[in-house]
Amino acid sequence: MTTSALRRQVKNIVHNYSEAEIKVREATSNDPWGPSSSLMSEIADLTFNVVAFAEVMGMVWKRLNDSGKNWRHVYKVTS
Repeated sequence: MTTSALRRQVKNIVHNYSEAEIKVREATSNDPWGPSSSLMSEIADLTFNVVAFAEVMGMVWKRLNDSGKNWRHVYKVTS
């Protein structure tokens, strides 16, 4: 496990992110590769649940407002 993956897991626990928020964070991470199609499919399936939809969109909105060194967050959310 890489240090960035470990750091991401610790942040997920500390911030008490839901399953939907964790999946969006993983899909829009700063990693140089894009998200897997299976992960994107899981996120799409989560949006059929009203509560999960709000969590997904909240995290997407948060990622859209990132800037500077987190430019990949914005790029991955819009692509």
